[in-house]
Amino acid sequence: MSINLIATTTFGLEAVVKRECQALGFENIKTSDGKVEFTGTEADIVKANMWLRCAGRVWVKMGTFKAVTFTELFDQTKALPWADWIPEDGKFTVVGKSVKSTLFSVSDCQAIVKKAVVEKLKQTYHTDWFDETGASYTIQVGILKDVVTLAIDTSGSGLHMRGYRANALDAPLKETLASAMIQLSYWRKNRILLDPFCGSGTIPIEAAMIARNIAPGIHRKFASEEWERIGKDLWKKARVEAYQAIDYDVMPEIYGSDIDPDAIELAKEAGLQICLDMASYNIVANDMEFFSLLINKYVDIVFANEEEAKAFTGKEPKEALGVIAKKCSIAIVKVGAEGSYIRKGTEEIKVSAIPVEKVVDTTGAGDYFASGFLYGLTCGYSLEKCAKIGSILSGNVIQVIGTSMPQERWDEIKLNINRILAE
Repeated sequence: MSINLIATTTFGLEAVVKRECQALGFENIKTSDGKVEFTGTEADIVKANMWLRCAGRVWVKMGTFKAVTFTELFDQTKALPWADWIPEDGKFTVVGKSVKSTLFSVSDCQAIVKKAVVEKLKQTYHTDWFDETGASYTIQVGILKDVVTLAIDTSGSGLHMRGYRANALDAPLKETLASAMIQLSYWRKNRILLDPFCGSGTIPIEAAMIARNIAPGIHRKFASEEWERIGKDLWKKARVEAYQAIDYDVMPEIYGSDIDPDAIELAKEAGLQICLDMASYNIVANDMEFFSLLINKYVDIVFANEEEAKAFTGKEPKEALGVIAKKCSIAIVKVGAEGSYIRKGTEEIKVSAIPVEKVVDTTGAGDYFASGFLYGLTCGYSLEKCAKIGSILSGNVIQVIGTSMPQERWDEIKLNINRILAE
């Protein structure tokens, strides 16, 4: 049997959510202010919750009707097939809202709807008492200009709660809105994305999930997972399919940065390592106090070229490395064609740069070195192998204009990195 569903959304994003619904194959799609309606099956409830990136929640639409008296509200609510969804042991709450309507008291409307649903369930299950030990159901009564819409929430927490973030900064950008912004932009997974004021990283994370086709609901739970009508098997199947759909071959270029101490504190509390690339000797020289605070208090890994290292310490590369290394876990000082110096505790090494026939454009060289080094570090490789991976990447990007390299060059890079790892 076809089920009427509603995906709520932030005003102005209805077209984005409509396109998502079309891409997921839903039928009878229609939009109105703040919502997209469509029809589907129990499996589509699961799919919508698992894959809609920009919707707020997914609701089962039970019915809509006009009501200007509490009697009309009660009678028409009671007439709906509540037992199709709520079992005898189900527990339910009622939430509500009323805009420009005769029935303006939300609390009274909630009470009337609650009573009507209870009476209908009593009639259906032939009982006067409900244990309410089963799954939870949230019913919403929404009244707009005297038109009542009754729906059951299938999502639970809003769909912006992806499940990958235990904590967040105050007033963060919601993940659903961030995803919509990305989809409305010109960015595609083969283009570079840079968010220089990323805060807790919502936009870069959402972009990475889009690029790799990671379902936004793959890491979280939903209210309807416990519902008898849907069953756990549909959810299990949807999660297996979502994991199989991830494109691990895509390597998007996505960068995020921030100097917000609160964001850094949050990362430290989560057990993450903080990495700092000094980026410019002018910036370092002009704000020594800030850089000293960051490195002394927060930063675990520091990248600097020889000019930046000298601006920070007043010393030449090798001595500067020692000074910086005393303030953090790992210090890296890059010395151009001569390679790089790396120090961690008492371990210090020098890694040569790869031979380059002709330097065309140095844009992105530092970023590529850092990304290669950090990739190696997260894989558990030695400092030497980490630096060699970084050198391979930076040595290749300086031989092309800009920061995008052709696939043939990437294939060669992968071969060279594999040779390093095999040593």
